[in-house]
Amino acid sequence: MIEIRELTVRFGGVTPIQAMDLTLPGGACGLIGPNGAGKTTFFNVLSGFVTPATGRVLAFGDDLLALPGHRRARWGLRRTFQTEQAIEQLSVYDNVAMVHEHTGGHRRDRHRDVLTALDFVGLSVSPTAPVGALGAGERRLVELARAVVGRPRVVLLDEPAAGLPDEETGRIGAVIRRIPAELDAMTVLVDHDMSLVSACCDVTAVLDFGRLIAAGPTQEVLRDEHVVRAYLGTEEVA
Repeated sequence: MIEIRELTVRFGGVTPIQAMDLTLPGGACGLIGPNGAGKTTFFNVLSGFVTPATGRVLAFGDDLLALPGHRRARWGLRRTFQTEQAIEQLSVYDNVAMVHEHTGGHRRDRHRDVLTALDFVGLSVSPTAPVGALGAGERRLVELARAVVGRPRVVLLDEPAAGLPDEETGRIGAVIRRIPAELDAMTVLVDHDMSLVSACCDVTAVLDFGRLIAAGPTQEVLRDEHVVRAYLGTEEVA
């Protein structure tokens, strides 16, 4: 569970998150909203890249904002980014092992943990293959493996399937759905693909211009008239 209380972020005269109060109950949760709504800023607050002006964030009862950024990874916070972070010149294995090294995992367990993560996401290429030789869908699976290696407690996924065709998006979604049950890790998914959010998330919250405008069961939220007007842009929601 993540509890956000009175969270406000200011960049000069811009307020990308304003007085955000939200409880994400666990499992797989969605966070949606139009471009510039504050979603990635929220992830950056949780990750330690942005310091909020006010507010608290409790993750499973721990004060996340009190931890330095590097300790949040050791605590169990993982994330992906909108831009791929894997290094093309390095092998699949080394890219995942780099993350494991910074999460506090024991060196003696690294080989096992890396291969377990690659197996979990269903990446069928050789661990020795350079990431730069992989297709787009395979590279996204490497990003997911980096996010689940070791013992994650909270996994933040920032548009993990953006730009992928439907078949590969479905493959990504199948992995995301397994994270809470099989890894016992809470997942927060940011995406513009409502089909992916619907398929993966029981609960979804919506930001618009930094303000929380809806939160609750995903199907109810996607039919909320305020969400339709602010984000979906149509009064007909499939």
